[in-house]
Amino acid sequence: MSTVSAANPRPAHRVVLASSSPSRLMVLRSAGVDPVVSPPEVDEDAILEALAAEGAEAGTVVKRLAEAKAAAVTGALAREGADAGVTVVIACDSMLLMDGKLSGKPHTVGETVRRWKAQRGRDAELVTGHSITATLPGGEVRTATEAVSTVVRFGEPSDADIVAYAESGEPLGCAGAFTLEALGGWFIDGIDGDPSSVLGLSLPLIRRTLAGWGLDVSDFWNRERRTPGA
Repeated sequence: MSTVSAANPRPAHRVVLASSSPSRLMVLRSAGVDPVVSPPEVDEDAILEALAAEGAEAGTVVKRLAEAKAAAVTGALAREGADAGVTVVIACDSMLLMDGKLSGKPHTVGETVRRWKAQRGRDAELVTGHSITATLPGGEVRTATEAVSTVVRFGEPSDADIVAYAESGEPLGCAGAFTLEALGGWFIDGIDGDPSSVLGLSLPLIRRTLAGWGLDVSDFWNRERRTPGA
C-alpha cells in the first residue's frame, strides 16, 4: 500500500456534481464527499423531443440527458484551466418507466396528484442515467455512461394523503413525483435494486467506474472522514 508524506501530498481530488438536485447532493455528502455543485445549462425539452422522434428506449433517453449535462459542465471547467489533481464530473438524469411510458418531474400539484392516483399500488422502474467524466493530472480524460434501473413498489396512500403530499411541494421537482428519503417515504412500500439510485445517483456504479480507472473513492472523501480526530 502506498503512503503519502506531508512533504509530498497527493494532489487534491474533487467531485463536481452537475446537478441542482438536493437529493443527489445529500447522497454524496452522506457518503463523505463535499462536491462542487455546478448545475448545467441544458435544454432538456429539446433533447427529449429529439429522442422521442428517434423512438429512443428509456435507458438511452436518460443516458443522453446525463451526457448533455456532463458535457456542459466539463466544457465550462475546461475553459477555467487544468487542475493539479483529479476532477470527476458526475451528471445524472432520472425518469420513471411505467406501462412503457417515461415520466420526469411533474412540476405542478395537479399533475402530481394525477400521477399518484395512477401509480399507487403498482410497481414501476426508476431509470437513472449516469455520465461520469474524470480529468486526470496531465489532462487525460476518461468517460463512462451507464443507466441503472430500480423497481419501486408504490404504496396505496389515500386521496387526502396524495393531495397533502402534492401540496407540500416536495415531489414537484422529482422524477416519478416521489422522494424516498422524506415525506414520500411514507408511500413507498419497497424497492428492488440500488437504494442510492432511487435518490438519483448510484454510489456502487460510481465506485465501480472510478475503480476501473484506478481511482479509490476514499481519496474523494472530505478530510474529516479520512483523518480521525480532525
